[in-house]
Amino acid sequence: MRGFLSPALRKTQTEPQIRFSGLARGRRVKLAASAKTTLVKADQWARGEEVDTQVAEALLTALSSLKAKK
Repeated sequence: MRGFLSPALRKTQTEPQIRFSGLARGRRVKLAASAKTTLVKADQWARGEEVDTQVAEALLTALSSLKAKK
C-alpha cells in the first residue's frame, strides 16, 4: 500500500535539467562527452536523480556553453 505511512516523493527538475532533457539524443551525447561523463549519468541528472556534484557542475557548464554559442 504505497502512501499509507508517507506520501510519495516527486523529484523536481530545475530549468537547466528540463532544457537538457528536451535536447535531441545526439546533442545530449555530445554534452555528456564534453562534461566527461556518460549519457546514463547525464540523463539521471536530467530526471532529478542524485549524481555526483562534479558531474552536475560539469553538465551545467556544458549546457551554459551551448547557450552561449547561439
